[in-house]
Order: sequence, then C-alpha cells, then structure tokens
Amino acid sequence: MDTIYALATAPGKSGVAVIRISGPRALIAAEKMAGKLPDFRMSGLRRLRSHDGDLIDQILLLCFEKGHSFTGENVAEFHLHGGPATVKATLKSLSKIDGLRMADPGEFTRRALENGCLDLAQIEGLSDLLEAETEAQRKQALRVFSGALGDVAEGWRTDLIRAAALLEATIDFADEEVPVDVTPEVSELIDVVVTSLKKEADSSHIAERIRDGFEVAIVGAPNVGKSSLLNKLAGRNAAITSEIAGTTRDVIEVRMDLKGLPVTILDTAGLRQTDDTIEGIGIELALQRAKNADLRVFLYEDQTLDFGLEPDANDIVVRGKADLYDGDQFSVSGKTGIGLEELTNRISAVLEKRAICAGSAIRERHRIAIERAIVALGAVKDELASEAERSEIAAAELHNAIRALDSLVGRVDVEQILDEIFASFCLGK
Repeated sequence: MDTIYALATAPGKSGVAVIRISGPRALIAAEKMAGKLPDFRMSGLRRLRSHDGDLIDQILLLCFEKGHSFTGENVAEFHLHGGPATVKATLKSLSKIDGLRMADPGEFTRRALENGCLDLAQIEGLSDLLEAETEAQRKQALRVFSGALGDVAEGWRTDLIRAAALLEATIDFADEEVPVDVTPEVSELIDVVVTSLKKEADSSHIAERIRDGFEVAIVGAPNVGKSSLLNKLAGRNAAITSEIAGTTRDVIEVRMDLKGLPVTILDTAGLRQTDDTIEGIGIELALQRAKNADLRVFLYEDQTLDFGLEPDANDIVVRGKADLYDGDQFSVSGKTGIGLEELTNRISAVLEKRAICAGSAIRERHRIAIERAIVALGAVKDELASEAERSEIAAAELHNAIRALDSLVGRVDVEQILDEIFASFCLGK
C-alpha cells in the first residue's frame, strides 16, 4: 500500500500548519527529513531538512504506531510554521521520497474505515463535524462521530442475530423433535428491536433538521412589517421594504445561528386576495413554504388571517409594528427592535424543545435503512403468525433486516456512499 501525505490544516498563511503522513513508509520519511524519531505519541523538536539537505524549518514531530493512529497505520505529523513557502517546500521534499504520494481527498479517513478504526456512520459524523456551523450541529455531529449510532446498531444486530439463530435451528432440525417452541422468544426479540427502531426513525426527522437547519416562516398580510422584521433579525437589509403593499413576491431566506440552533428565516409574500398574476404566484409559494416550515411566526396588525392558513398550537402569533402600538398584546417592531429579544426567545424555546428529541440517525440514508429494517421485521412477524408457519421465509426476512442495519455502519458495499462523503473532504482528511 502507498504511503500518503497531505496538508491537514487549512491552506494559506497561519501560525501553524500540520502535514500528515500515513502508511508503511511514514516513519522512514519522517526520519529521513527530521532525524531521530521521538517516542510514539510524544512530540519532539526537530530540524526539518529538504531532499537536498537544506534547512526548511524547525518543527514539532509526532509519530503514532500502527493500530494507535487515526488511520490505523504508522503516522507521522510535521507541525511547522504556517507560511505558504514553508508548506510548499515540505510537500515538495516529501514528493521526492520513494513510495510516497499526495493523498486523495478523504483518503486518510477512508483508510481509517478500511482498517476498522471508524465505521461509516462515524465518518458521516466527522463530515458533519467539519461542516458544523452552530453549537447544536457540533454536539450532534460529535455524538455520531463518537460512535453513538454504531453502538445502538450493534445492539439491534445482536438481538436479531440471536433471533436468526433460533429460527435457523428449527430449520436445520426440522426432521427431528425440537423440545422448545422458539417462536415466543423470537417474537419478543423482534418486538424489542422494532420498538427501538421506530423511536429512532421518529426522532431522525428532528436530527435531520438540526443537521440541515430548521425553517421558520414569517407569514401575514401585506405591509405588516414582515420584511422589516427579517432585516432586523438578520442584522442587514436582506429584503426590500416599502410602504407599497405586495413588495415581496418571492420567498427570501436568511440563515442564522439562533442560540446554537441552525435556523433559516423565510420572509414570504403578503397573504391577500389579488388579481396580479405574479403576486398570486408568490402568495401560492408563500403558502406552500409556510405549510412545510418547522415553525411559523404569524404577524398581524389589525386584521386576522383568513387565507387558507391558520396557526396551530406550536406557532407564534405576534402583532407587528410595535413602535406604532401601545396595547398589551405581544408585539414586535422590525424598525426599532422592540420585542425582538422576546420573539427570538420564543422561537428558540420551541425549537430547543424539539431538538431534545433528536436521535443518532442524522441522515436520510440512516432513516431509510431503519425503515427497511422495520418493514422486513414486520414480514418476519407475519410469517411467524401465519397458520402455515414458514420459518425459511421468516429467516430470510430477518437477514434482510440485519443487512439493512449493517448498511448503517458500512458492513455492506459502501463505495457510492463514500464517494459522496469524501467529495467534500480536504486532502488532509
């Protein structure tokens, strides 16, 4: 296997840059350029020299032995000053060493998977951790990267393998007298797993929203201050504001970090009856996006809404243009910011309550695999309950469920999934 190397930190000027080398010749290359190796997992101050013997930099050298590194291989890391010329000279010298080549994007992580250091779900967690923009996204990604989904999937797998072994024993000894009916135990094992799977599937939608972002739609009649409110929340002029009703025709989106949660605020067209074709299209789009939003903020002034969309118990109803209102109702002003803190507190409270229910299945792929397993286990139960009990078919469906769950952590062919994940990875990962 080739020994690979790459810059593991962001390109450009920085205080420190890290170059990672992994593979059978990693330690040889490190010794060739930096001299005597420090003890494993201990740093050593070394002079780094080029292939021509010229001094490149004074660095910290770290080495990790096979089986105790990120990739599972021998690994060396050069921690050097982060000037572009220093990095370029180091990479050039590494390219001159026999058996070394530049890593492909995500290749270090791919080797971690191939060597059993990470499972597929952990790699997806790492990918999300690198992309995390908010605290909720970071915590969720770290939980999956730490093996949460793999651990629960292993528990499901253990129970289903036990059930499969019991079923197959009845098949193997069908011509002999089997003293114990295994159906009750198999059914109990399946029921326990299905209950857990359904709970995980139900919570996966919230986990996906944390990963991709919650959508909060601001809806209301024209000219009640929706665009002004969006601009105030965004801290910039994201939407055009005007005294002329119907200014907003399309849905305007602003992504923001709301108390650690990823939220996209939607400014929608004012809801009203209109003969304007273009405005009518905007209103239809507004209704569609609002209906699909995770939370809606209904903004009103003097009238109630009656345009095919009514607030439910989880939505927020607030009076707009608080700067022109002196009553007791909860109100907010996009012009002055009155009530803005209270509104953001209410939005975050609703979303935080939902986020608590998030599970470890954070991608659509995870949810689909879990749903496939639930369907297969339902078929097992049907076969066991039928008058003409067909253990062979039940066992086959049980193995279908196991394979579906195995796909969560990469026990089946994962090349297509890996290609998609690693497309967003840098060389040093």
